[in-house]
Amino acid sequence: MVLGFNHNLMYKGEVFHVQTEDSGVANPHIITLLYRGGVIISSKKTGYSDILKMDNLEVVVEELMKEQHKEMMRRLKAGEFDEKAFSFKPQLIENYEIQSPAPEANPIADIFSATAHSASSSKGGISLLFELPAQPENKDPAPPLKTHTSSNATAEVVNLDEAILSFFDSGKK
Repeated sequence: MVLGFNHNLMYKGEVFHVQTEDSGVANPHIITLLYRGGVIISSKKTGYSDILKMDNLEVVVEELMKEQHKEMMRRLKAGEFDEKAFSFKPQLIENYEIQSPAPEANPIADIFSATAHSASSSKGGISLLFELPAQPENKDPAPPLKTHTSSNATAEVVNLDEAILSFFDSGKK
């Protein structure tokens, strides 16, 4: 049984993705989605509950999926979605750089230092039974995210696919 079809198509200099899936006999419908830059441009849903008792259901559903998938690609190539597809500029965040957070003050140390100061200077003569050891202040921010560097020591951008592949390949070594 085929679960779905996926195709990336270059159209007018942009990449479009067509995805068709079968939800199975428990929820008998086929859904085809057309994406540009992660945004759904069009969708089509076809139910097939009326043919569930057919002997060759899997073959029939696969043919319905193929036909619906091809229809969406034909509609794209015919320019049917141009107005909607090109009315916005997609913003891919695949290689988005996450900034390291700035180091924060240690609120617990601040509380204890304030308590020790106020207890020793209080008029009631109450003293602390213990004191916390002095903690060295860490003035270095969190280490930056690791990036791959080339031989000329400039950081190169690693896309999400490469990161995932390198993650899975690291267990084989």
